[in-house]
Amino acid sequence: MIPASTVPRLIGSVAYSPNVVTVWEGMRAYFTGTDTPIDFVLFSNYGRLVDALIGGTVDLAWNTNLAYVRTLLQTKGACRALASRDTDVVFQSVFVSRAGTGFDGLEAVRGRRLALGSRDSAQAAILPLQYLHEAGIGDDDVTLMRIDSDVGKHGDTGRSELDALRAVLDDRADAAAIGVNTWQAITRGEIMTGAIESFWMSPEYSHCTFTALPALSTEWAEAWLADLFAMDWENPDHRAILELEGLRRWVPPNLDGYGSLIAAVAEQGIPDRW
Repeated sequence: MIPASTVPRLIGSVAYSPNVVTVWEGMRAYFTGTDTPIDFVLFSNYGRLVDALIGGTVDLAWNTNLAYVRTLLQTKGACRALASRDTDVVFQSVFVSRAGTGFDGLEAVRGRRLALGSRDSAQAAILPLQYLHEAGIGDDDVTLMRIDSDVGKHGDTGRSELDALRAVLDDRADAAAIGVNTWQAITRGEIMTGAIESFWMSPEYSHCTFTALPALSTEWAEAWLADLFAMDWENPDHRAILELEGLRRWVPPNLDGYGSLIAAVAEQGIPDRW
């Protein structure tokens, strides 16, 4: 067992919205009652977070899928994905248009105007282009509108996705690519209800994951994971944290789910940072 007096390990995350502080204060309080206490530090963007993990400033990084892939490539595969949210292993990209416009499948995008989220957003830019390319639709076959309002956040705030949706509603674009979480907000009637419809959804892939380097001992990592996986939706104190972070339970990562993004990063020449 890891001694209870162990100095807290430091987890890095990105401050992509105000409730991030509340989430990590809750996580810190939860782990204070375990044998694997943690503290946290917040970064303004994922490039800085990846640098901090590789440089040893933090012990763990709460990474988006692009940040994980960038870490994987910069460490030549030495990093480890430890855990994800249940919602992270079933993530999707969704192509949408104005309701009633008759779009049907990716081929409908050919020759039309497509709004993409920030260029470092896997769900709203990088993977949508990958899916178009796999369908035989090149960048020259569509008029791309890139909305880079979230660069550095990897689309986490969803702001660029909402801007892309607004471009469709304002007839500045014919279609847009967004993440499934934004699409679910639409279908729940939280935003733009009835005005937007989906016409293609991607296969499932993996999104966020806790990432560590070999310097983090396997013994501590396994003990910490046991404590993480013990968070219980039925416990009101745990649920308050889980709800804010958008999950019901923590799960092992699905590494196969990063394959499409790894391929897209290579084929599109995505740099280590913008």
